[in-house]
Amino acid sequence: YELGWETQRNGALLDLAERHGYQILITTDQSIRHQQNLADREIGILLLLSNSWPRIRLQIAAIQNTLNELRPGDFQEVAIPSLDQERSPKPNGSGPAC
Repeated sequence: YELGWETQRNGALLDLAERHGYQILITTDQSIRHQQNLADREIGILLLLSNSWPRIRLQIAAIQNTLNELRPGDFQEVAIPSLDQERSPKPNGSGPAC
C-alpha cells in the first residue's frame, strides 16, 4: 500500500517486486503457483498455508527456518497447524504435563 502497489495483482506485482530488488515474497495466496509461471522468477516465494495471524505467529520459528533456506527463484510452503493441533499433546509424550 505504501508503495502504491495495492492495485497490482499476480504477475504484475511479482514483476514490480523483482524490479525493485525484493528477494522474497511472503504470501498466503494458495493459488499463486497455479496462476503464475514461477520457473523463471528471481524472487523467492514463501507460501504460508493459512492467513490467520494467531496461527501464523505460533509458527515464527518454522517460518524463519524456511526463510533462511530460501534461495532466489525458490518456492516453499510452511504448514500452519490449526490452534487445536498446536495445543494437542505430541505423540512422543513431549506434550504438556498434566
